[in-house]
Amino acid sequence: MTIDHLWAVSALILAPFVGSFIGLLTLRLPADRPWAMSRSACDTCKRRLGVVDLVPLVSFLVLRGRCRTCGTAIPRRYPLLEGGCLVIALWSVLAFSGGMILLTALMGWSLLLIATIDTEHLWLPDRLTLPFGALGVIATLAIGEVPVWTPLVGAAVGFGGLALIAWLYKTVRGFDGMGGGDPRLLGAIGAWVGWQGLPSVLVWACVAGLSVAIAQTLVRRRFSGDQQLPFGAFLAIGAWLTWLWGPLHALLT
Repeated sequence: MTIDHLWAVSALILAPFVGSFIGLLTLRLPADRPWAMSRSACDTCKRRLGVVDLVPLVSFLVLRGRCRTCGTAIPRRYPLLEGGCLVIALWSVLAFSGGMILLTALMGWSLLLIATIDTEHLWLPDRLTLPFGALGVIATLAIGEVPVWTPLVGAAVGFGGLALIAWLYKTVRGFDGMGGGDPRLLGAIGAWVGWQGLPSVLVWACVAGLSVAIAQTLVRRRFSGDQQLPFGAFLAIGAWLTWLWGPLHALLT
């Protein structure tokens, strides 16, 4: 087995466990419940979960999606997020080699966590976006021979550009057009993809957002202009595709 194989296997093995942890965070962070040092337990019967209950994907299938003590349905978010993390890991394996596999998977898992919370709660907590940006700075400096200010410029341009757009929107319309966490998330993304990749992130984000709006219109036959959409989730999609495929202008040349 080569080193590349070891990186690939490590990412694929870790993926479902990371997905299970993300499922926990997406429930406990918005509810302001402890998550770092607390044991997992059934929310209904309060029984602490054992090894049999905590094997990602396998436990859900074996237990047929229910608590083995009280029979309460296990939230489907867990197998969905575990499977999602596995897909991200597999995508990373197919796109990169060596340590870039695990680094890319880590980026994708972080974006999945951020996107899930924003989709469900329209909330982008600094405790997630700021460490994600710091990790982007470290990753950029570790994988390429670039000046130390390169990821910092990307972060500054991402945050400053979107903050300016938000300010202009509020000035013209008289109310906020986006959440306060969106500029910080784009700043964190800029630390990963650099300022050159930010236009592509925004293009992909707008395409994703427009696609969702059109789909909602087709399903519901209407779309309210003041309906809030999780722009942070769309930024996460743009960041992932830009990281994988590079800036759009490079693809078109």
